[in-house]
Amino acid sequence: MTQTRTPELPGDAPARRPGAGALAGIRVVDLSRVLAGPLCTQMLADHGADIVKVEPPFGDETRRLGPPFEASGDAAYFGALNRGKRSIGLNLAQPDDRQVLHGLLRDADVLVENFLPGTMQKWQLDFERDLAPRYPGLVYCSITGFGGDGPLGGLPGYDAVLQAMCGLMSVNGSTGSGPTRIGVPIVDHLTGYVAFSGILMALLARQHSGAGQRVEATLFDTALSLLVPHAANWFCSGQAPGLTGNAHPNIAPYDQFDAGDGPIFLGILNDGQFRKFCERVARPGLAQDPRFQSNALRLRNAAALRAEIEAALQGCRRDDLCRDLMAAGVAAGPVNTVPQAFAHAHARHRHMHVAHGAYQGIGLPVKLSVTPGQAGAAPPGFDQHRDAVLRQAAASGQDPAPAGNGITQEPGSANT
Repeated sequence: MTQTRTPELPGDAPARRPGAGALAGIRVVDLSRVLAGPLCTQMLADHGADIVKVEPPFGDETRRLGPPFEASGDAAYFGALNRGKRSIGLNLAQPDDRQVLHGLLRDADVLVENFLPGTMQKWQLDFERDLAPRYPGLVYCSITGFGGDGPLGGLPGYDAVLQAMCGLMSVNGSTGSGPTRIGVPIVDHLTGYVAFSGILMALLARQHSGAGQRVEATLFDTALSLLVPHAANWFCSGQAPGLTGNAHPNIAPYDQFDAGDGPIFLGILNDGQFRKFCERVARPGLAQDPRFQSNALRLRNAAALRAEIEAALQGCRRDDLCRDLMAAGVAAGPVNTVPQAFAHAHARHRHMHVAHGAYQGIGLPVKLSVTPGQAGAAPPGFDQHRDAVLRQAAASGQDPAPAGNGITQEPGSANT
């Protein structure tokens, strides 16, 4: 990385040491934009991979998805997904710029793209026809909305649309709200993890076979995979799941409740935990009530159980209650805001807030004991590393002709 850093804040995750990480030495060409692909490649970067982010002449559109905007002029959204990368702008509709890409691919291990199906073929960059014969060890990861074939093949995909189409909204929300989008782009996010894990499996397989392969991650498949336990319940019962609010369809009490000074969430999975909860709220008789003696009974009598619990919680302070329940082995937590969540001492202990220099981001959820990952350099400016990337392409034996950034590239929509 070419950027220098100021010292990190005490207690926050430090900047990565050069060459550290489980993926040190892995080279990735990242053609992706928006969320799923950039999140995948950021995770690869966090664990030591060298990422060259190839952006179209107008840049990754996520740079403009604000406010808020960073001092650099890029949206905070972009900064959440692109640390630890180098950037070059290329117009892949132009042969000279494709030659630069080929220069990068000569010593690349992974290529990640999330163009509409057919786009790479149009540019003579089809994996099976053009790339695999030329770069037999290349792991090629394609992220799309629906895949390249089938009734919906080739169509654009966006997180909220997939939440709607794949039934996630139908089980999220209450009778008052109606079907509701989950408040984070969960389909995009998990698709990034699907792509990440697929790439790692393909790299492991390459160690044995010597050959790369195509990795495919689609928002459609990912969204359907999230329907646990709702799909299993439907497979078994034949009854279509409905809106659950904050409650669990199979467990009670597993829901949000109001304590005396604010909302908490209780997660009680078994009879022993329920007895401990009843003792802590001074209602031990509830555990012996014939309506509540098993999970199945509690679920059947959920409305009556809610009324009893809410009455019992009115005199409780939520922080004290959650502390005591957790200590007793009963999962309970306050319903926090985002600032409250990151202000928690445990978030700091787990290094889930990264801060070095002006950059702030979310920490690494994957922790390795021997080869730990660390957050890389601050997200790059558009085309920031042009000269260094062109030198890298030239060193690989390809002609690094200057990219024609004045020519408009029209790749079609990205899948998020």
